[in-house]
Amino acid sequence: MHLKYESTLREPLVDGVKDYHQVTEDIISPIEAKPGKLWYIGLSISVLLLLFGAFSVTWEVYWGTGVWNLNKTIGWGWDITNFVWWVGIGHAGTLISAILMLFRQGWRTGVNRAAEAMTIFAVMCAGQFPIWHMGRVWMAFFVMPYPNTRGPLWVNFNSPLLWDVFAISTYFTVSLLFWYSGLLPDFATVRDRAKTKLRKYLYGVASFGWTGSTKHWQRHESLSLVLAGLSTPLVLSVHTIVSFDFATSVIPGWHTTIFPPYFVAGAIFSGFAMVQTLLIITRKILGLEDYITIGHIEAMNKVIVLTGSIVGVAYLTELFMAWYSGVQYEFDSFYKFRAAGPLGWSYWIMMTCNVISPQVFWFRKMRRNIMVTFIMSIIVNIGMWFERFVIICTSLYRDYLPSSWSYYRPSWPEVGFYLGTFGLFFTCYFMFAKYFPVIAVAEIKSILKTSGQNFKEKMTVYEDQDAEKFAHDQAHH
Repeated sequence: MHLKYESTLREPLVDGVKDYHQVTEDIISPIEAKPGKLWYIGLSISVLLLLFGAFSVTWEVYWGTGVWNLNKTIGWGWDITNFVWWVGIGHAGTLISAILMLFRQGWRTGVNRAAEAMTIFAVMCAGQFPIWHMGRVWMAFFVMPYPNTRGPLWVNFNSPLLWDVFAISTYFTVSLLFWYSGLLPDFATVRDRAKTKLRKYLYGVASFGWTGSTKHWQRHESLSLVLAGLSTPLVLSVHTIVSFDFATSVIPGWHTTIFPPYFVAGAIFSGFAMVQTLLIITRKILGLEDYITIGHIEAMNKVIVLTGSIVGVAYLTELFMAWYSGVQYEFDSFYKFRAAGPLGWSYWIMMTCNVISPQVFWFRKMRRNIMVTFIMSIIVNIGMWFERFVIICTSLYRDYLPSSWSYYRPSWPEVGFYLGTFGLFFTCYFMFAKYFPVIAVAEIKSILKTSGQNFKEKMTVYEDQDAEKFAHDQAHH
């Protein structure tokens, strides 16, 4: 009997006839070639957005947060909405890398590198919002818990906003280590193929003297497992703590125990959608269709429909609790001001994008359709942005005093700041796609002989031969 690695019924994770050398060529050669016109156009747009964002922030720091349309009723608005949205997008990378690694899911190998990079860039964007929301940003060192001569002024360790700082900085650090340690073997490959002295030197420094010895691989695998174990609880804790910013308050519409699991599900939902948006564009531009296959896209769509359904159940639970609790303010917050008030349109956009539209993924044909997936990934992230907007603004714009009721719309510096974070995100992603291997070469090679198309086809032939031999022997007996 021949050695069988994996069920031949499962579709291959690497398409086409590939050997180890071909894998290296396909993934490393885009780094070595001159970037195309599309890359330059994309990078130029991103840098322009980034500059506009920097201008908006400078304007806000110079004139003060009064240039934002926050008012007496709405103390949190557009900026905190974007903060929660970006933190949510940063969830898919570590989930794909850590949790799927611990569960030994082979399909993560094609998508984990880009997803981890996306996590780091999204957390960098998220961190901007609370910093500039402080107003007098030059006083930011006041939040640091160090001995000082300012008398009773001390960091409030009861505040979830402070837990946010710890959770997000820890999450960022672990994600960065996880991503970078995975890059080491691939940097060494680029170093060994380098044609110029400068490239050889820079990639040599980046690879920390990796030689590919057994000892190096052993340490690399141990480190990956340790970091995966560390980052798995972080995936759950980070967005749980972000939800505590709301859930520990007494504002109707916020103080609810369903927030932590519902925020985590929503974060994974929006994160996977962003991974789909980026990977569909990346695989097309860099010609990596054999490595980021339709199978990968379908697997991620299954996660999207699952988490989208959890989010839908959470919305319905909130509506039920608002009615069942018998609290007048809670009922008004959900039914009068969210679903039917002046900002009611945002609630229905949220419901349509997050609950109704992902249901198309119950159909296999839709899950495997690139165009449908791409459009859906954008719709989901629009819906998830509106979810954060609905939670924050529609809970605040109607408070206990009708005399202080107001309407909220962002001012241009707020919109500019948000566009600027997109500029930062995509500038980082374009640079990453040009100078770093977008797919983990070493990890693709590790699954090639079990899940590569040509190896699967050989296995099928061997199985057929074995079956024939077995039938022949039985007939002889």
